[in-house]
Amino acid sequence: MSKPTAIKDAIKKWEDKHPGEDIGEALDIGFQFQWPPIEKMDNSLSVLTKCKKLSLSTNMIEKIAGVSALKNLKILSLSRNYIKNFSGLEGVADTLEELWISYNLIEKIKGIGVLKKLKVLYIGNNMVKEWGKYVEHCSKANKPQY
Repeated sequence: MSKPTAIKDAIKKWEDKHPGEDIGEALDIGFQFQWPPIEKMDNSLSVLTKCKKLSLSTNMIEKIAGVSALKNLKILSLSRNYIKNFSGLEGVADTLEELWISYNLIEKIKGIGVLKKLKVLYIGNNMVKEWGKYVEHCSKANKPQY
């Protein structure tokens, strides 16, 4: 099997498809459906300084990482990966409004509460058994859509 696509390689592919554009200025970036798939998020994402919407859907990512520098990020799409928990999102806790994370391996909602501005959470087709106090808290605070 081929070695996985690294984030820096996905950035290079994006730049090749968008000649003359600066990826640091782009607002909407899609790294979904990479072949070979991306397996790891890393600090290479820090060049996406103005990005408001980032899609890494349909890859083979196991852990959320490298998003702390994305101070303008409002929408993050990580659906159809192998993510097991929400750790790694702390760096975007003050800006993230939508998290699309369906079709992963999440069992517990623990850690999602750090996302202070979250309004939309697409989390279907995971392995969550207990929703606990999170739904109660969000329903009062943000009126999210599930």
